[in-house]
Amino acid sequence: MTAPITIVGGLPDRSIASALAALESAQKPGGGIPAYTRWVNRRAARVVAAAGYAIGASADAVTFTSAGLSAAGLVVLITAPVTVWSGLTAALLLALGYVFDSADGQLARLSRTGGPAGEWLDHVVDAIRTPAIHLAVLVALWRHAEIGTAWLWLPIAYTVVSVGQFMSQILAEQLARGLGSDAGIPRGGGTLRSIALLPTDMGALCWVFALWAWTPAFLVGYGLLFAVNLLHTGASMVRKHQRLRRLAG
Repeated sequence: MTAPITIVGGLPDRSIASALAALESAQKPGGGIPAYTRWVNRRAARVVAAAGYAIGASADAVTFTSAGLSAAGLVVLITAPVTVWSGLTAALLLALGYVFDSADGQLARLSRTGGPAGEWLDHVVDAIRTPAIHLAVLVALWRHAEIGTAWLWLPIAYTVVSVGQFMSQILAEQLARGLGSDAGIPRGGGTLRSIALLPTDMGALCWVFALWAWTPAFLVGYGLLFAVNLLHTGASMVRKHQRLRRLAG
């Protein structure tokens, strides 16, 4: 639950400072959360959520802003020439989209406006963005990069893995709750686990596009992220399947 917002003169205090204080005292546990999300993205998202609360923005507006920023980054990737600036611009827009993606839920909790409709919208945007990033890489490499066609299978495979992982995580949480486990699929571990999971972090994927101007370096970095995510997804699915079998008795 979000901490109560300070009341001044019978009205909610909509200052950014007050909103930040409330958010600071009502954060989700960070154990087992990948490093970028845990220490960079969530903190930046708190500032966005607090600013949104101060100006009276809705959580849905933040969700749409997140989608717009991500879409803009992918448009740059596909349409702009391969340069240092196009890569950095795409990376920044995708990273900002990820910040706003984390901020909408925090704003909903802060303003007590959360509900099924907002959660549905957030998940739908994520479900579109997840494969869209890798499909944009596929199109951009095909349009701009002078590489062998075999490399184009890499973003195709990454699309399959990322969609499978997203569906696995969302469905496992819902099924676990349906079996009476309010916590869904638990996370564990501390700082070392967060660092080890960095390659699976959306933030790492966003910023790998900073290498876009150097196609071989980008392919190596992107390929390493894919390899780690493939292994992590396989292990994660096995754990989820085993836990759901135990919960089902």
